[in-house]
Amino acid sequence: MDNVSVSSGSSSADGDELSAVLNRRQKINEALEDGKPVPPQFNRRPSTKNVYLEFKEFSRKQINEYEATFKKFDTGKDGYLDLGELKRMMEKLGVPQTHLALKAMIKEVDEDCDDKISFREFLLIYRKAYDGSLPLDCGLNELARLTEINVDEVGVIGAKEFFEAKIEYQGIANRFEYELRKEIEEKKRSEDEMSKRKIAFKEKTAIFQ
Repeated sequence: MDNVSVSSGSSSADGDELSAVLNRRQKINEALEDGKPVPPQFNRRPSTKNVYLEFKEFSRKQINEYEATFKKFDTGKDGYLDLGELKRMMEKLGVPQTHLALKAMIKEVDEDCDDKISFREFLLIYRKAYDGSLPLDCGLNELARLTEINVDEVGVIGAKEFFEAKIEYQGIANRFEYELRKEIEEKKRSEDEMSKRKIAFKEKTAIFQ
């Protein structure tokens, strides 16, 4: 954990972020007074700490693995996946996309409208894939599915077999959960019926006492 010192010259991340916000507000106020337009500003590179806090549905290990995948295909090393890098990524995964499909993929998670994917937006792909909010025909579903394992090691066919096995396993797990729930419900129903019979028996015997 970072040590936070209380002083006017604090160098903590929180202090720097607050200072940046205050400076931004001051510039906005000055621009508004001068009648100048104020362009929107996006936090395009949130700290790793913020990413961990925002995407709580993923473990730190998962986020680190997603980051490794992101960096692998960020050949320009600028912290973004542009259309060309995304194109090469999908080709590497064995599911090449058309130019229009690639643009649609970027648009799906491009919240700051800069026509490229930041790491935070890359994480949005997995969030949307897991909660089922991606369009069925969107290539991002394939991206999320195929990058869950190392395609370099098992190959595209191996990845396909992995996910088919995973889907089958999930189906078995769901059936097991369903059967277990039914078994618990049946057991509870039997116990309730037994309890009612005992009460009825006591009521009958009480008549003859």
